[in-house]
Amino acid sequence: MQAPVLVSNSRLSTSRDRLTAFVPVEVCRSPRRTHICSCSKVAPAVQLSKAARSQVPKVSRSRITSQGFLAGPSDDTPAYDALDSSPWNKAIMALFRRKMVNALEEDTEAQGYDAIIELTRKLNSKYKHPQQTQAATKRILKSLFPGWLPPAFSAMFSRPVPQVAAQLNAWVTALTCQWLMGPTKINDIELEDGQIFRRQGVLVERCRYLEESGCASICINSCKVPTQEFFQENMGLMLTMTPNYEDYSCQFSFGQAPLPQDQDDVFSIPCFQNCPSKKQHRRLDQCHGIEVTQEDSVLS
Repeated sequence: MQAPVLVSNSRLSTSRDRLTAFVPVEVCRSPRRTHICSCSKVAPAVQLSKAARSQVPKVSRSRITSQGFLAGPSDDTPAYDALDSSPWNKAIMALFRRKMVNALEEDTEAQGYDAIIELTRKLNSKYKHPQQTQAATKRILKSLFPGWLPPAFSAMFSRPVPQVAAQLNAWVTALTCQWLMGPTKINDIELEDGQIFRRQGVLVERCRYLEESGCASICINSCKVPTQEFFQENMGLMLTMTPNYEDYSCQFSFGQAPLPQDQDDVFSIPCFQNCPSKKQHRRLDQCHGIEVTQEDSVLS
């Protein structure tokens, strides 16, 4: 899978058919619609042009069967005993579980990683609309940090030194999230013209969260969308997450503006063949829990 591109606005390629400058923006909320205003609180980023968007990995239609989308690699699920036994990972998992329980106001009898997946499924089934699940997940993410930290990071790093902010977030993500996603590695982001931006990406080699949940809508509503929005709205840094549903890898590109949802191929994924809830729904050509957001919804 080709890595997404990342670049700061101080080193934009002059080839406008490849990249289009994305000026610092803040997402403002009107009663009816999300729009962009000029009061900058977000670090400079780039947005893919139409030509570059055509190179974003597409869902392979050959993997669509009468039973749904044949997701993931064919070999057995890796063992995660070493990750789960780490005291560091145990502490982070326990914190994450506690915040999920607080948000749901209920717990599960499951233990360890199974409890995280069970609570995630409860979260996704609790709300009628996917946007409500995304909003609840963002609240959980915010609760993991002291209230002063995200705005301080935005002011001290994201706006004045966006490339440093991207590198720091890549390092922290790789350090703290392997218990959730499995083995990761920090990687470079390379442009088509050969420019390389060092250590500003994270490659999740085989996402444990996606594989264990077995559902594309959980990936979208409890990971990709809320995490991207959390970094933009709270950390002042753009983030694009690009899951690959064929091998369960996922590329994090810090500093890259995500595609609009109606242009991002991951939002048109069919229901997974092994999705635990697909039998409750008639349509297999489109994951039942994914909706493209074009306007703000009333969230509760």
